[in-house]
Amino acid sequence: MEKIIEAYGEVDGKRVDLITLKNAQGMTVRVTNYGCIVTSLEVPDREGNLADVVLGYESLERYLAGHPFFGAIAGRFANRIKDGRFAIGSHRYQLETNEAPTGQHLHGGARGFDKYVWGYDIEESKGAILVHFHRVSPDGESGYPGTMQVTHTIGLSEANTLCYDFTATSDLPTIVNLVNHSYYNLAGHDSGSVAGHELTLFSDFYTPVSETMIPTGEVLSVAGTGLDFHSPTVIGDNMKAIDGGGIDNNFILNGKQKDGDYKLAADLYDPKSGRYMKVLTTQPAIQFYNAFKLSNREWYGRNGCKYEAFGGLCLETQGFPDAPNRPHFPSAVLNPGEVYHHRTIHRFGTR
Repeated sequence: MEKIIEAYGEVDGKRVDLITLKNAQGMTVRVTNYGCIVTSLEVPDREGNLADVVLGYESLERYLAGHPFFGAIAGRFANRIKDGRFAIGSHRYQLETNEAPTGQHLHGGARGFDKYVWGYDIEESKGAILVHFHRVSPDGESGYPGTMQVTHTIGLSEANTLCYDFTATSDLPTIVNLVNHSYYNLAGHDSGSVAGHELTLFSDFYTPVSETMIPTGEVLSVAGTGLDFHSPTVIGDNMKAIDGGGIDNNFILNGKQKDGDYKLAADLYDPKSGRYMKVLTTQPAIQFYNAFKLSNREWYGRNGCKYEAFGGLCLETQGFPDAPNRPHFPSAVLNPGEVYHHRTIHRFGTR
């Protein structure tokens, strides 16, 4: 295993670094302590050729200019909260409503966890290198209660696995839902649509949403819909069954789960390159987004590549959206004395 640390820039008077991790198989991940962003992920294909399989930028300045959460951490609460409102017991809270024009709270607010410089430590072993990012989110940040101590670990192993580990504690009852928001294209970030990828989601049910992308509270079967990926399915085939082809839904993962146990969430495969990515997680759900909104603005990534609609996809392991307002959803409340701890593994290979 190899690591390289380079100066990447400065934000709010704090140094920002770019950390490169590389294993003996040539797999390379680059992360920065600004927003815990995965800026690059190079993975070999079936012929051994490397390609960068996540959408992103080359410079910190490009990230600071704004982006659709390319590779970043989303939090304190990823996904949406209706009208930015929730209650814990008798205490009611109002968060920022930063998603225009619907007026919802999205991914932690206008300045969520993705827009801070994090401290970090590096742990090295024979088979892996882990980068432990950490910060303190003060009471009242973006409207959230409680001072929260957060650690987000990103690590690469010799077995071509990438791990995302989230730990948090709070001195007051609060809510939390932390995810990595990478956009994947296993053919390469500059190769166009992911409609030809094959996807399996280990889910039989999803939570439908309203026009404002807030869950209705229902839990529906995927059977007979364009959201049925319970067996390997060409993504573009299912997109034909959906008006406009856009997918941005929360899928409930199958099976009962003991605390701390991993279960299969997704299997993504690109027939052209032979690359696959298996996703395992301790979380109860996964958000599949096929980036249909990318063409709403002009996004130019590495090497001047223009990212169009469907040019990547997100597989965000998570708690349920708007869970604080839906008592029958898994609870998102974190109480003092408790530890929020969830882990996700992405295994890469070829076939």
